[in-house]
Amino acid sequence: MEVEKMDENEWKYHGEGNQSLVVSHCQRSVVLRFLKSPPNQNKAPEEILHHLQNIVDFGKHVMKQFFGENYVHHGEIIQLPLDFVRQLCLKIQPERPECRCDKDMDTLSGYAMCLPNLTRLQTFRFAEHRPILCIEIKPKCGFIPFSSHVSQEIKHKVCRYCMHQHLKAVIKHSWLYFVFPRNKQRMHFALKSLLQEAQNNLKIFKNGELIYGCKDDQDCVSDWNELARHLKPFFFPSNGLVSGPHCTRTVVKELIHVITMALLSSTDTCRAGDMKTVPISQGRSYCEASAFNKELVRNGKHKLESSGLPRGCLLYKTLQAQMLDMLDIEGLYPLYSRVEQYLEEFPEERSTLQIDGPYNEAFYEKLLDLSLEDDGTVAFALTKVQQYRIAMTAKDCSIMIALSTCLQDECSEQRPVVLTSKSRFTFSVSVLDLDLKPYDSIPHQYKLDGEIVNYYLKNVQAKDDPVMSNLFKENEDCTLVLHKV
Repeated sequence: MEVEKMDENEWKYHGEGNQSLVVSHCQRSVVLRFLKSPPNQNKAPEEILHHLQNIVDFGKHVMKQFFGENYVHHGEIIQLPLDFVRQLCLKIQPERPECRCDKDMDTLSGYAMCLPNLTRLQTFRFAEHRPILCIEIKPKCGFIPFSSHVSQEIKHKVCRYCMHQHLKAVIKHSWLYFVFPRNKQRMHFALKSLLQEAQNNLKIFKNGELIYGCKDDQDCVSDWNELARHLKPFFFPSNGLVSGPHCTRTVVKELIHVITMALLSSTDTCRAGDMKTVPISQGRSYCEASAFNKELVRNGKHKLESSGLPRGCLLYKTLQAQMLDMLDIEGLYPLYSRVEQYLEEFPEERSTLQIDGPYNEAFYEKLLDLSLEDDGTVAFALTKVQQYRIAMTAKDCSIMIALSTCLQDECSEQRPVVLTSKSRFTFSVSVLDLDLKPYDSIPHQYKLDGEIVNYYLKNVQAKDDPVMSNLFKENEDCTLVLHKV
């Protein structure tokens, strides 16, 4: 990229989160990621550079080891002309959601990360000028806590996500997220549920433009018929289906099939693939509050048969990283306190312990110690804390599936392919949102966990338990109803 010739008119607003803002090039499959900060709290250029370098190093030396070379794109840091950055900031400001404008894009350092545009990523030259379909999924946590440190039995039965939705008062479809189903039937059910109520957990792009899902809390595109209109040329190029509900259902069914097959594919190897983690079977594989579990009960089935995830697929690797949370936050917090106490006595040791980086090979090697025998040392406590941070990062990542149609003579053994009834697709699967979760956020996570569980016990489970329900009705108006005997 020739930074001297940068033109802000060649870039457009792409999206943003709490910590960074992303713009995409109008022609090329590349994005720039800028850090954000509250107004009048700008960091020095050296701090910005250090922060970005930590992000790059963490992706390169740690997360690539867990997920694999092809799945993680760590990018590179570039320095841009300040005039270009300022003009770009002015250009995109009207497009930013109001709810995100509490922080400003960094326009003083000139540093940014250059990354591939994963909504348009395509590694096959023959497909460069063909339409690209991309599905973004936030998989969330893929297991129910199995730690003996868990104090409330409900945490062994209902997943944190479902309970958290009640605390946030988003209870209309609290089960609608993709929680690592371990057979195709459950995957299809989860994906269909996501498509029915995408919220911010599923987005679909065509040629880099959002055609389904939420840009922010207020802006949602979720018309199935409109989605089918966009997708029909991909799945039925000969226009075999005309229109109507049957066409929409058929197209959506084909989409779910393609997503499932891509997620279960294995296209890369990684160092952590053979990592000896806690066996997945030790944790409950389903949430009692999920719609799928309720559907099983209604059909008279009380046990879900599980065929397991293919060992090489991205979902399996993500689950392995998530399961580094072996103690749950309840078992982890005392270890965090042990590290904090040590740092109070020896603050100069913070850099030696690599709490804030550098995230290099040595940092990764320490994560491989999966022992749960606490010897009372700071080293043991810190290892568990760092593993927990990795697990939390993996629980909050996004998976991108980029698809492009291909002809039969263009497909070979070197290119991953998925077939549908009328089409064939080459695809690439990637992971993003892999910034390491902050060390200092652990007290907040501990407090939030207690709030989530207590709220659920008091306001949700109690409604299904007459005894518990009465305990929580002390301040409520009651009506006495007399029945004839």
